Amino acid sequence: MGDRGLLLEFGEGIGHEVNERVRRMALAIQAEAIEGIIETVPTYRSLLVIYNPLTLPLDQLKKRLQKIEEGLQETPFPEPKLTRIPAVYGGAYGPDLEFVVGYHQISQEEVVRLHTSKPYFIYMIGFMPGYPYMGELPEALIMPRLKTPRLAVPKGSVAIAQKQTGIYSMESPGGWQIIGRTPIELFNPEKTPPALLQMGDLVQFYSISEEEFKEWER
Repeated sequence: MGDRGLLLEFGEGIGHEVNERVRRMALAIQAEAIEGIIETVPTYRSLLVIYNPLTLPLDQLKKRLQKIEEGLQETPFPEPKLTRIPAVYGGAYGPDLEFVVGYHQISQEEVVRLHTSKPYFIYMIGFMPGYPYMGELPEALIMPRLKTPRLAVPKGSVAIAQKQTGIYSMESPGGWQIIGRTPIELFNPEKTPPALLQMGDLVQFYSISEEEFKEWER
């Protein structure tokens, strides 16, 4: 990936096994604290290693990474942390909820019940700082993306697309179906870590009223 990036690919599809290998490799590289490695960027199925080739030539980097991978199963692996996220569903906060209702021929209450019925696994953080890509949705909520993305999606919007659900950590363009909004701040650059949610952890949504949402914001 250019003259200072090495991309490690662990599989073709999206799944827990491949994602676990990505996370294990990222943790193992961090634990080694190899001089010359600047940053790692984990995704669903790959890991980008950004390095300084003047400090760590490519051939040496590959050898170090291959050695790390050989002992990957011995890497300490943290237990996932569960974070409960409140969300108000529908209305101005979830403008696509009615479309989801019509698409699946179920009630609004059933959409909310399904979305809040299980914890979601955070496969990766990306697209924007603090944005969690989570899955998998119940089969009855699987939805296509919008045909035309919105130019501005409000911060905190809770969205679904295909088998995934996510939360917009700041206002931005977006093409997912917006079904609700949370008052919780997902990204604050002044905090350590700046992102509330981390790859490999779990999120459980629960429904709140508009009044509770406004009170939370206050």
